[in-house]
Amino acid sequence: MNRTKIAGIGMYVPENVVTNDDLTKIMDTSDAWIQERTGIRERRYAKRFEDTTTTMGVEAAKIAMENAGVKTADIDFIIFATLSPDYYFPGCGVLLQRMMGMKEIGALDIRNQCSGFIYALSVADQFIKTGMYKNILLVAAETHSYGLDFTTRGRNVSVIFGDGAGAVVLQPTTKDDQGILSTHLHSDGDSAELLSMPNPGFHAGRFWKEKKPATPSQLYGGLFITPDLIKEEDIYPYMDGQAVFKKAVIKFPEVINEALNANHLKASDIRLLIPHQANLRISQFVQQQMHLREDQVYNNIQKYGNTTAASVPIALYEAWKDRKVKEGDLICLAAFGSGFTWASALLKW
Repeated sequence: MNRTKIAGIGMYVPENVVTNDDLTKIMDTSDAWIQERTGIRERRYAKRFEDTTTTMGVEAAKIAMENAGVKTADIDFIIFATLSPDYYFPGCGVLLQRMMGMKEIGALDIRNQCSGFIYALSVADQFIKTGMYKNILLVAAETHSYGLDFTTRGRNVSVIFGDGAGAVVLQPTTKDDQGILSTHLHSDGDSAELLSMPNPGFHAGRFWKEKKPATPSQLYGGLFITPDLIKEEDIYPYMDGQAVFKKAVIKFPEVINEALNANHLKASDIRLLIPHQANLRISQFVQQQMHLREDQVYNNIQKYGNTTAASVPIALYEAWKDRKVKEGDLICLAAFGSGFTWASALLKW
């Protein structure tokens, strides 16, 4: 059976660099406060009315396709992972297909937030292994800066996120020592609201969590315009940082070990672990738990902040450009985020 290889990889981040000191001008925070809690020094913000999630995805896709040596006519399927689409619907997949002038190929949108890239990688892997597609363009892109609360009230979330895009071209390979070895996907919706954006959305979940019976009129009529059910802060992302941290530092090692055990490998075999860039403190904690050396873990959150679905491919691209990823290396990708969802992928480069 074929395996799936990453034939080309690319990334794009906006030119607009926003430092921690820049944020101190609009909210009560400090460079020391942000770095101590997240490890972030700066991030990139999209240019309004020019950059969108799709346009950034296109730029990353062009680089990935060039590195893979393929043209738009060669791509036979698109997967687009994002939590910040240009439109509520349709998804960014069809917008990218239109913008790049591609054939009338399928376009699938993935909504798994921080785990989106690895979930999408797993889906693409199945299509490649079965022979259904031979050149899949997988894009993960985010534009967070258009929807953050840039006040002191929102600082715990807003200082963390940045904008950017990553992309890969996936192809079949018959080599035993190359390609995706396995992917592992999990979810637990019990604490879904601890990292969420309540509006816009259908709010049966609120009644469920509060164990209150919802009447049909509450569920299907007038819910969106009822003032006592919609709070101003609900239009912005919400995160219980401590709860997310506690869950993440458990699930990251679990899902990494799951991948290693499935392939009869151990942590010392990993050439490079590329975790989702959620928080530098989480990555450092996982590194210690896994007994990995500093050179076995790649972090770039310091420069870009948390770019959610885009963070893993952006970090993978930079690691590859820096020659920290070479042919034959065992690479582990892992993510944890909203949902909660978490995932890992183990591959030979």
